[in-house]
Amino acid sequence: MLEYPLWKRLCVVVTILVGLAFAAPNLFSEQARQSIPSWLPSAGVNLGLDLRGGAHVLLESQVEEVFEKRISDLRQQVRRALLDADVRRFSRLSRGADFVSVTVTNAEDMETARAALAALSEPVGMGLASGLGFETGARTFDIAVDGQTITLTMTEEERAQIVDRTISQSLEVIRRRIDESGTRDPTIQRQGTDRVLVQVPGVGSAEEVLSLIGRTASLTFHDVVLDGDPDRPRPGTIAAPYPEFGQVLVLRENPVLSGERLVDAQLGFDPDSGAPVVNFRFDATGGGIFSDYTRSNIGRPFAIVLDGEVISAPNIQSAITGGAGFIEGGFTVETARDLAVLLRSGALPASLVPLEQRTVGPDLGADSIAAGEAAAVLAFLAVLIFMSIVYRAFGIFANIALMLNVGLILGALSAIGATLTLPGIAGIVLTIGMAVDANVLVFERIREELKRAKKPHQAVDRGYSEALSAIIDANITTLIAAVILFVL
Repeated sequence: MLEYPLWKRLCVVVTILVGLAFAAPNLFSEQARQSIPSWLPSAGVNLGLDLRGGAHVLLESQVEEVFEKRISDLRQQVRRALLDADVRRFSRLSRGADFVSVTVTNAEDMETARAALAALSEPVGMGLASGLGFETGARTFDIAVDGQTITLTMTEEERAQIVDRTISQSLEVIRRRIDESGTRDPTIQRQGTDRVLVQVPGVGSAEEVLSLIGRTASLTFHDVVLDGDPDRPRPGTIAAPYPEFGQVLVLRENPVLSGERLVDAQLGFDPDSGAPVVNFRFDATGGGIFSDYTRSNIGRPFAIVLDGEVISAPNIQSAITGGAGFIEGGFTVETARDLAVLLRSGALPASLVPLEQRTVGPDLGADSIAAGEAAAVLAFLAVLIFMSIVYRAFGIFANIALMLNVGLILGALSAIGATLTLPGIAGIVLTIGMAVDANVLVFERIREELKRAKKPHQAVDRGYSEALSAIIDANITTLIAAVILFVL
């Protein structure tokens, strides 16, 4: 007789029970699932955009903004590097779209200046080579000398690296913003060189998605220049609109502190007026800078700037210690909450321009679900009937296993929070047909053994043992195809 160790039988039973427990919530409505005790599985299979409806947005990252900032930073680095190298006599420090050039007045300082600027050109890490600690030989900038003029030009490798880094950061920021808003199971992926595809199920319109992810949310804190002229700002200052009061303020160009030092931002309310505000908190370094700045500038105004616009310009009443404060700016509860989400998720490295946006209506989702359910049920019934007729008792056992298999698939999808799409339904239907493949191999082998006058228990034993290698081969090839599909 066939004997299986107790631990194997227990593993099978426990796996089935756990899988069916995770699959069971799919039999109930959303409201009913909310009443399930927290210690029991309560998550259902999430429906994708094509089944549930939602928003589809294709965005293009304006990486030219990052290139411009990189060259602007390089210009400051060049000035600082020359001064640190004690090269004081230079002129014509200018910049272009992808280069910075400087003329060294004293020819005797050329070698010193060239060595100092050469240090600004660093190795470019490219993918796996960088991760393993290898250098590719590419540099961030090419250095050319023409007479007494030194020019640093951004290399193509550095441009490609900036694009990759910008898109990767944009994907992460978008994902955090959408997760913070409570939206479940978005699809966020890169398309082409500088585009990002965002699909969010269950959202009423594409405009909702764009309002959440379209802002760069660059937060900075600046000195206010009280005697500045907004029409003719002096070098080192900028003019920034202050929409709440319909005026323009002149600010120091270099911020005192930036939002990169923020570690938290939450909706709050002003203890005096009760108006919605955004409470924020800096990290230890940012808190120290903020404390020193406010202590040294009591009585002076400072501006809180978001995406180039002043949202608040309060007077400093006293030193703000502890690294925490709040932003007020005529917010509603919704706008304050949205701003807190943007600040918590960080700033986009470059602005995003929508190239394509559309809203998938719920009718398409209902039709898809109905068609998918019909296909799955028909395929399931056809396989059950076929197995029962051809293999009789063995077929009934196979049908029971097939139903458990489908239950385990739904349980796994629910447990890992996977999103079910129309191709996913097609995959389940295909699995229903393929799931009996192993049974067919075993049963046909058992038939052959019975024809050889083997006893039933011997035929069953030989059938399973002889078909095992073919079953393993079939599952390995299926796994290889699944891995390739997943990667691509």
